[in-house]
Order: sequence, then structure tokens, then C-alpha cells
Amino acid sequence: MITIVSSDNCPYCVAAKQLLESLGYEYNEKKVVMGSPELIEIVQITGMMTVPQIFSGEIARENLIWGYTELTQLQAEGKLEERLS
Repeated sequence: MITIVSSDNCPYCVAAKQLLESLGYEYNEKKVVMGSPELIEIVQITGMMTVPQIFSGEIARENLIWGYTELTQLQAEGKLEERLS
């Protein structure tokens, strides 16, 4: 299962979710508020201070796909399905 860490009013979060939905993928969404303890905990895991943060499974460094740009790059290269499995 894909996990997306997102925040309200984030256009890249919306775009990432729309892309995954258009490709038939289901995902779990964890909404965070900038500066919240939940986001700070995730930043400590990934080192990323931005959203969306997309994971091929649970929130863990080894599952990190990164953000929207990397998601679209994997899709364009035909590597997204492999990365998400």
C-alpha cells in the first residue's frame, strides 16, 4: 500500500494523489500541518521538509519514493509499478 504524507492546500499533494488515482493505485493519506510534531517525526525519518512525501508502504526511509517530481519521473520512465511493488 502506498502512503502519502500531505497537507491541505498543497498543489503537489493533490497532483500526486490524482496521478496515482488515474493509474489505479490506492493509497493511505496522512495529513500533517507544517511544524506539527507528526511532520517533525517524519522529517527525522526522511530528511525531507516538504510534502508530499510518498512511500511504497509504511513510512520508513527504505520505502521513500520522495515527492511528486520523483513520482512523475518514475512513471515517465516506466519504473513506477516496479518501485511500488
